[in-house]
Amino acid sequence: MVTISHTTHQFTRRAICMLNESCVMSLPLTSDLCSRYSFQDEEDMFMVVDLLLGGDLRYHLQQNVQFTEDAVKLYLCEMTLALDYLQSQHIIHRGVDIKPDNILLDEQGHAHLTDFNIATIIKDGERATALAGTKPYMAPEIFQSFVSGGTGYAFEVDWWSLGVTIFEVLRSWRPYDIHASNSVESLLQLFSTVSVQYSSSWHKDLVSLLRKLLTVNPEHRFCSLAQMQTAPYLSDVNWDDVYEKKMEPGFVPNKGRLHCDPTFELEEMILESRPLHKKKKRLAKNRSRDNSKDSQSENEYLQECLEVVQQEFMIFNREKEYSNCFRSVSYK
Repeated sequence: MVTISHTTHQFTRRAICMLNESCVMSLPLTSDLCSRYSFQDEEDMFMVVDLLLGGDLRYHLQQNVQFTEDAVKLYLCEMTLALDYLQSQHIIHRGVDIKPDNILLDEQGHAHLTDFNIATIIKDGERATALAGTKPYMAPEIFQSFVSGGTGYAFEVDWWSLGVTIFEVLRSWRPYDIHASNSVESLLQLFSTVSVQYSSSWHKDLVSLLRKLLTVNPEHRFCSLAQMQTAPYLSDVNWDDVYEKKMEPGFVPNKGRLHCDPTFELEEMILESRPLHKKKKRLAKNRSRDNSKDSQSENEYLQECLEVVQQEFMIFNREKEYSNCFRSVSYK
């Protein structure tokens, strides 16, 4: 759920993210992306997502799950199809999203990509330039574009983030020691001087593929399904089976456990200043106050804001999109 604040700054920032994500998620989706639809009332907009009970990869890493190469290989393939689809729709996911926190598992153990609030749509020949993302997962060219104002960046940044994520899920730490406090200049120096250390226990073809994803120069980086299919490590993959979720996951979450931190679930009831369970009384109070003359100017401003959202907001009917837009896909 996204709550639109009544303050100008928060309304603008959250509304932009909300409308951006609604725009991306209005597209017909593949099974590797977390599907959503939206609705709203007079106070809030709600985004409803697929019920994926397997938890996210970050949670399982924090629980010290040791993922096998076979398990991670399936995640790599499923995320490859997800990125290939986004790229076909001219969408850059950007490094803030492609990370263990935003790869969710269903009950069977299949991976789904979610969180599109800073994704951007670029048309042929266009380049993105914003410094957006979570630093440990952001590609070098994003920082380079910020410093030098060069030509910007494109879809290659998502494949770098995928490489960082796969490395982390396999080894429980990232290939580069990067933190939010690191300056952009220090990161550029890091990429030019530090070499990634791969585990000697990993299959040599896996290491070769990760090197292709973690290539600092985006012109030499793997950044498409076609390129990934040429990798010896993935030569035995039946991509149709991956797409149809017929591959057996190497890790299946325990169905008898809650795969999240319950303290976060309590936040709505304890910390939220406008909790949902008090919405009925709050709305009644707001309506009473709105009838007073003192709130007239504020009401006019909020009404203008609401009209902007209503004009831009598109209701997404997932069942209708599935019936009208899905067609058979072959990845062989």
